Amino acid sequence: MKRVAVLTSSRADFGHLHWPLRRMLDHPALDPRLIIAGAHLSAEFGVTVREIESAGFRPDETIECLISSDTDVGMAKTIGVATLSLADLLGRMRPDILLLIADRYEMLAPASVALALRIPIAHIEGGEISEGAIDDAVRNALTKMAHLHFTPTEDASRRVMAMGEESWRVHRVGAPSLDHLAQDVLPDSGELAGALGFVPDENTCVAVIHPVTLQDDPTADAEAMIEALAACSRIAFCFPNADAGSRSLIRRVRTVCESRRDAHLYVNLEPRLYWGLLGQAGVLVGNSSSGIMETASIGLPTVNVGERQRGRTRPGNVIDTPAEASAIRSAIEHARSPGFRSSLQGLENPYGDGHAGERIARILAEAPERGVLLHKRALPLSATGFDHD
Repeated sequence: MKRVAVLTSSRADFGHLHWPLRRMLDHPALDPRLIIAGAHLSAEFGVTVREIESAGFRPDETIECLISSDTDVGMAKTIGVATLSLADLLGRMRPDILLLIADRYEMLAPASVALALRIPIAHIEGGEISEGAIDDAVRNALTKMAHLHFTPTEDASRRVMAMGEESWRVHRVGAPSLDHLAQDVLPDSGELAGALGFVPDENTCVAVIHPVTLQDDPTADAEAMIEALAACSRIAFCFPNADAGSRSLIRRVRTVCESRRDAHLYVNLEPRLYWGLLGQAGVLVGNSSSGIMETASIGLPTVNVGERQRGRTRPGNVIDTPAEASAIRSAIEHARSPGFRSSLQGLENPYGDGHAGERIARILAEAPERGVLLHKRALPLSATGFDHD
C-alpha cells in the first residue's frame, strides 16, 4: 500500500480535505496518515481537531506550532516551529507522498521538510490566483516544489504547465470543497436553527472576512465591510483565518455582535452546517475564496470585497466591489435584487462537479513510484509558451 501523509492546519483546509481523505481511506491501495497541526489545536480557534474526530477521522500525529500572536512576526515564527517539528515527524514516518492543499503560509513548512527528505509532494489547488494576499506567492512556491498537481479549473491547469510542469503531472479534478454539496446530506431548517440559534432566510447576510495579508494594516478593508453590513437585517459572521490581524478583527466583530441581537459570530461551522447556511441565506459578503469557488454551485449571490481574491476565475454570481462602505452597500442591494437572482438560474460552477475526492484518491493510487516522481524535467521554453524575447 502507498503511504500518503495528509497535513491539515486549519478548519478552512480540512473542509477541502475531508472527502479526498475519506476516499483515500476507502481505497485498497492507499494508507493515508492524518497529521493535525496549527489552528486545529488552538483554543482561540475552537480546537477543531475535535470536529475532525467527531466526523470519524483518527489523527495519526499532532503538531503544536501556531504562535499565539497577531503579527507577521508570529506568522514567520509559526513556520519555523512547524518546520522543526515536522522534520522529526516526517523523518520518522517517511511517507511515499505528502498531500498538501492550497496556499496557507504554514504549508511552506511541510513542503520544505519534504523537499529535504526527498518525499514527493502532491498539491491541491495550484494554479489559482489571489493577488491581494501572500497566499498567491505561497501557492506558486508549493506548485514548484510539488510533483503531482490537482487543479480546480482548466485555467489553473494551464497556469501550472506554464510554470514548466510536465503535463502528465497535472490533473484537473475540481475543487474538493464542492464534494460536500454532492456527497453530504445537508441539514434541514430545524437542525440549522439548533446549531445557529436562528433559521437563516433570504434576509441573512453571511460575512466571511479575512485579514488582507499584503496590506500594512491587514484589517483595513474589514471596517468598510462592517460598516456596510449594518444595513443587513441579520448577519452571520464566520471566524477569520489565523493570520496577522485576525485577533483584532475578531474583537471588532464581537463588539458588533454584542450591540446587535441579529448578528452572530461562529468560531467554527463544520462543512454541512456551513453549506446549509449558504443554501438558505440571501447573500455572502466578504473576501474569502469560498465566495468565489463554492457559492456558484447553489446560485448564492456573492459580493467580493477588495483585492484579496484579485485574479481568480469568477463565476457569474460574483459581484466585485472596492473596499468602500458605500460601494459595498450598493453591491449588496444589487446582489439581492430579484433581477440578479433570477439571472443565476442554470449557472455552472467552473470549479467542478463535486467528485474531486475520488479523482484525487485514484490518481494517488496510480501515481508512479517515488523515483519517477522526484525527478522533474525542465520543459523547453517553447513548451511553456514563453519562448519570446
